[in-house]
Amino acid sequence: MTVNRVLVLSVTAGEGHMRAAAAIKTEILQRNPKAAVEILDTFRYASPLIEKVILGTYMEVIKMSPVIYGYLYRQAEKEKPLSGFAKAEFNRIINLLAAPKLVTYIDQMKPQVIICTHPFPLGILSHLKQRGKCQVPVLATITDFTVHPFWLFPEVDCYFVASERLIQPLLDYGIEPSKIKATGIPIDPVFALPKDKIALKRQWHLDLKLPTILVMGGGLGMGPMAEVVKDLGSSGLPCQTVVVCGRNEQLRNKLMKMVPHIPGRVAVLGYVNNIPDLMAACDLMVGKAGGLTSSEAMASSLPMLIVDPIPGQEERNAEFLEAAGAARLVRGHRDLVYYVRQYLADTSLQQRMKEAARRIGRPRSAAAVACTIDELVQ
Repeated sequence: MTVNRVLVLSVTAGEGHMRAAAAIKTEILQRNPKAAVEILDTFRYASPLIEKVILGTYMEVIKMSPVIYGYLYRQAEKEKPLSGFAKAEFNRIINLLAAPKLVTYIDQMKPQVIICTHPFPLGILSHLKQRGKCQVPVLATITDFTVHPFWLFPEVDCYFVASERLIQPLLDYGIEPSKIKATGIPIDPVFALPKDKIALKRQWHLDLKLPTILVMGGGLGMGPMAEVVKDLGSSGLPCQTVVVCGRNEQLRNKLMKMVPHIPGRVAVLGYVNNIPDLMAACDLMVGKAGGLTSSEAMASSLPMLIVDPIPGQEERNAEFLEAAGAARLVRGHRDLVYYVRQYLADTSLQQRMKEAARRIGRPRSAAAVACTIDELVQ
């Protein structure tokens, strides 16, 4: 049976969740160009109030008080995953505000399957399934290298996780083995295409004789990026730096003023659409540990130095990647130059970290998700 109607529910909290949704849509349409695949920014559509109050508060806490966010995240981890009070109360509120309009949308579209790339709409769908208002398979794509209880609902028909190492945590939470698929976090299928590193370096006007360090702070350009760029550019290390500021225009303007006074070679970019090519052209990445960005780096066999991850899922991602040997956690940008110098001087370390990244990278993750969808909807 061909899957012709797919609804993907996500939330704009950062950019990773929506990028995962877009990757799934791209893969499905490559397989079946006639398919109707709709991506719904759930709260923006169903309840602008939730988007403004809950998501607005969520993003402000991350930006202004990451320590508080980390505390709340860890407290939620300690609750019983399928019946925690905070989780239950939160889902009661969002169901009250968002479920009615979402039910109307689902009834009109009549999707054969619904995929969630964020836990918040997953709670709404689980509530609807309990009440018999959602009869189609509901799938969850966990977009980090960890499993947080807010993702866990017994009504979910299948979980897609980043790695085989995350299967056991789900089993420990009581999820049936048949409901767990280690597909990798869905990323753009273009990451699976072969890349010519030398040609890409020339395309980006990079010096072929110098290693290239990619500095990224995610789609929001968060983190101590200005300090990182200044330290690397002033270090005297034999390398060149490319920094991606995302949508953070304030940061980009600040760096553009700073770069002429830095002795090293530094290129400053804003929002970049061709990240797969840029990652393929670089030799080491410095930045955040968001699930999608980390997955893209691993799919590009690009080792990471993770600087000051946001407490919560970014810390968990950093722990996973460091344990796998593909990344190193750097506490404070002042230690960064030391670790970059160590990396550039040790070709054996470079090979080990690149190979570790290659092992856990899933460049065909979106295809694995699409295959599972076909199997479930037969």
